[in-house]
Amino acid sequence: MSPQEQINGLTDQLNYYNHQYYQNSVSEVDDFTFDRMLEQLTALEAQYPEFKRPDSPTNRVGGGISKEFATVYHRFPMLSLGNTYSEAELVEFDNRVRRGLDGQTFEYVCELKFDGVALSMTYENGVLVQGATRGDGVRGDDITANIRTIRTLPLRVSDRMGQSPEASTPVPALFEVRGEGFLPIAEFERINKEREDIGEPLLANPRNAASGTFKQQDSRIVAQRRLDCYLYSFLADEEVFKTHEESLIALKGWGFNVSPTWRKCADIREVMQFINDWDTKRFELPLATDGIVIKVNSYAQQRELGYTAKSPRWAIAFKYKAMAASTTLNHVTYQVGRTGAVTPVANLTPVLLAGTVVKRASLHNANEIERLGVQLGDTVFVEKGGEIIPKVTGVDLTKRTDAVRPIIYPTNCPACQTPLVRMEDERGGVQAHFYCPNEKGCPPQRQARFEHFIQRRAMNIESLGEGKIELLIERGLVQSPADLYELTTEKLLGLEKTYPATSSLPDDGSGRSPAEEPGKARTVKFGQKTVDNILKAVERSREQPFTNVLFALGIRYVGATTAEKLVDYFGTMDALMAAPLEVLITVPEVGPRIAQSVAKWFADPDNRDYVERLRAAGLQFVGERKVVEVRSDRLTGKTFLYTGTFANFSREQLEAEIAAHGGKLVSGVSKKLNFLIVGENAGPSKVSKAESLNVPMISEDEFMAMLT
Repeated sequence: MSPQEQINGLTDQLNYYNHQYYQNSVSEVDDFTFDRMLEQLTALEAQYPEFKRPDSPTNRVGGGISKEFATVYHRFPMLSLGNTYSEAELVEFDNRVRRGLDGQTFEYVCELKFDGVALSMTYENGVLVQGATRGDGVRGDDITANIRTIRTLPLRVSDRMGQSPEASTPVPALFEVRGEGFLPIAEFERINKEREDIGEPLLANPRNAASGTFKQQDSRIVAQRRLDCYLYSFLADEEVFKTHEESLIALKGWGFNVSPTWRKCADIREVMQFINDWDTKRFELPLATDGIVIKVNSYAQQRELGYTAKSPRWAIAFKYKAMAASTTLNHVTYQVGRTGAVTPVANLTPVLLAGTVVKRASLHNANEIERLGVQLGDTVFVEKGGEIIPKVTGVDLTKRTDAVRPIIYPTNCPACQTPLVRMEDERGGVQAHFYCPNEKGCPPQRQARFEHFIQRRAMNIESLGEGKIELLIERGLVQSPADLYELTTEKLLGLEKTYPATSSLPDDGSGRSPAEEPGKARTVKFGQKTVDNILKAVERSREQPFTNVLFALGIRYVGATTAEKLVDYFGTMDALMAAPLEVLITVPEVGPRIAQSVAKWFADPDNRDYVERLRAAGLQFVGERKVVEVRSDRLTGKTFLYTGTFANFSREQLEAEIAAHGGKLVSGVSKKLNFLIVGENAGPSKVSKAESLNVPMISEDEFMAMLT
């Protein structure tokens, strides 16, 4: 079989598996088989790039870095909708439609108004060729590389993908679909958990996070965010469907992700019922919503009604009122996270908000308390940021009494009484959070380190969840994650304790979510089956790759992606531990802040002892060697280093090209360096040092010329 035939076969097969998984919830192959096929396709495409197809599933993982987004003009303007918060105005809209259609019978389609980013996707001959943002409605940004990372969005469509007779409409040669790109709530929480783990500021809400992600210049970062998209509109030059309903059914049949929440309504009364049905039910969805879109179903009637200068006359958006409530702030407690950050939590008189009873809400930090001017006893306004985590947004000063008391921010850690400190930020200022510096002795920090160590992306010892770590620490069986590898059946069997319901409150300085409600009394018990599961999980964790081990150590600012970069660069734990700061800074995508944190962590004798205990336990301290396919010897004997971003290569691709042609990538600028490849936004320190040592500096084009 020729390379082109192999690429075509793998592309078709993997696209089929993706369609089955994301559209039909059917997993026809296991993850290992899928990943091996994807690796095989990636290798073939690297060797024969001329045969790579636009719908290749390798586009899903992202690729190069875009220095800027090209401007594209929309073939059909992306107009905004008129909106209302009033049912009376909806009735008036219905009357205008009736007058405009002069007594004709008509029906509506109601859809949820998702709170994300409006996107436009163009398909030619069934292949996705362009993805763009709404922009000003006339022109937007070309973000095709980022759009392709959405796994529920087909890269190629065919009417043969339809699963029902209603969806058998042939796919037009040229058409456009529009939809709402969004970050699912579960992904938003996962990303914020990871950012909290490594000491990064949290994302504000899913909508802003989605908007920022779609405009990322590195599509690999976009792929890691796992964005999604609901399609709600079809456009083409010729008439393909008679109604909007028909188009939604066909889009679903062609493999597009159409939310099943839409409904056809016979009249305005049914529209009102739909709005009322989703008033609270919408909070069960995987993304935020802020209203309902009502459209006339018939395309012919839409054309007859026409447009105003800004919006269609045949559609309107009903907006739900903001989810806010007012209640009394009774007292403030303080949570301590894994990195020592102390977060104030408002304890409130219970109030119903967005379908749930809220008793606590975040106050973020001391700066926010000062900005709000909030005091104990105040009546405060509470909203749900992105309809997820309640937060205090203001004070009702009209209800303030003489009984209010100022909030005194603690000077000592609420858990261990260590004096709190404030750290410098990257610009030399002071960070908003106070921190407990007692990272080794502070109980919630210690427990959070265990929880970080055992999580799925680290050592994957999830059998130790549900309060078991808490009991092991309390009984003195573990003080460090390294102690997990010394547990035995004799030590664990029969351990038991019942925790009262009040222990789930965050007053103890634990790092629990401020939105978490107190639970029922819980019993932690180590029976034979539980003990067997724990010991098996601990044993399996010894096989976790070095990247997971490095991430599990919990070094500040070292997330899963940074751990992978460090392992790729140094290869072994010993090489990483021995690396001086000036070498750490040269690692791709590792800046001074991360480098300083890594150097400081490994300089601590206790941390080095901890690493040696993990080594003795048999954990993996050597990275998996990547197989390099040598394509020529044009760079043999030459050393390279790069700085900046490049138009034709991601950093990984540039490193692979150097290795594939016999070159060697070095860690820093020295007299032994043969070439410094300089891209856009090059690091001034590397350029300056290269100039001082007379190291030749070449452009991306000059490097590519060396390969040919």
